[in-house]
This record gives sequence, structure tokens and C-alpha cells, in this order.
Amino acid sequence: MNIIADIEVEGLDYMPTGNILAASNHLGRLDTAALLCVVDREDIIMAVAEKYKDHFLFGAIGRAVDAIWLNRFEADFAALREILVRMKKRRADGDCPRRYTLKNSIASKRKMGVAFLASKSGYPVIPVALTGTEDAGVIANLKKFRKSKIKIKVGKEMQIQIPSGKGREEAMQQATDEIMCQIASMLPESYRGVYADHPRTKELLNQN
Repeated sequence: MNIIADIEVEGLDYMPTGNILAASNHLGRLDTAALLCVVDREDIIMAVAEKYKDHFLFGAIGRAVDAIWLNRFEADFAALREILVRMKKRRADGDCPRRYTLKNSIASKRKMGVAFLASKSGYPVIPVALTGTEDAGVIANLKKFRKSKIKIKVGKEMQIQIPSGKGREEAMQQATDEIMCQIASMLPESYRGVYADHPRTKELLNQN
């Protein structure tokens, strides 16, 4: 990563040392690599899209970090349950606390994995905004032997509480929107996607 990219990090001090869920926007294949490069921890639970399972490079990396293979195109509750099992096991063993990183496209509004895990685990969510990891841009820079400029901005932790029973799914979506608006408010306008005009995004931007 140091050879192919210059990574600028802002707000890393907001990231606590205990159990967290780091939620970032998804731009390209270097998203996870960039985050791993700046976070000095080995206790990460990483979800990787299952389409990379047999990839010669990304499949090997996934196996090396004992990744959980995730179906990104539907609610993969089996993968989410496996993440919760690993979290609880590490906590019960008294071992190092683990963090979990989940990426989500800023263009989509319906993926609620982060809110689901936060409500089940009780761990805080750390919003993370990425720019500069788009595949096309990275490849173009590599062809010209030029480093990609990647910026990572870390936000303050959020506590997510979802009531049980009636209204749970609506509350889950509201929590997801809040997480995504927090991320969108840390991104340049052109990166905010469907959350650019969200009232909560505008409110957060006015607070800054």
C-alpha cells in the first residue's frame, strides 16, 4: 500500500481500543486494504464478498485473515450470525477485543448489516469515510506509475439501540440511515450519492 498509495488519515484518535463496528462507504477493492494499513490491530473480523473466494489474490488474502465470506446482494444472516459468534467467543475467552468492518455503498439505502450487528452486540459504530479507492482511478494511476491519493476520515462513535417487537425493521432502517448520513457528511459532495439530499446529512453538514 505504501508503494502504490499515499494515505491521509483524519480523526484516528476517535477510534477506541475496545470492541467496535467500523462502518465505511464502499468504493473499490482497496477500501479494506487502506483501512488495514492505518489501523495497527490484528484482532479484526473481516467480511469479504464471496465472489472473491476463488480469486487468486483476494481469495488468498481472505483465507489468510480467516475472513467471513459475505453475500452482498441479499440479507446474509448466516454470515452475520457467524460474526456475532466470533465476537462473543473472543469476549468469553477474555482475549483481545475484536472490531468488525462492514462496507456499504453510499448509493444504496437498504443494507442494514451494521445496525443489526450493533443492536445484537451492543458495540459502538464508528463511521469511516473513504475517498480515492475507486478501482478505475487506482488502475489508471498504476499504469502511469503514479500513487493514488487516498483519504480516510474517522468519525465519532455512535450507540445504536433497536427496540424489539413491532417497528423493529423501521428502527433498523432509521439507524442505518443515521450511520450512512454520518458517513456522507464526512465525504465531498460528489461522493454522497442518495444521501446527498437527506435532511439528516444536511443537518450534520450545518453543524460542522
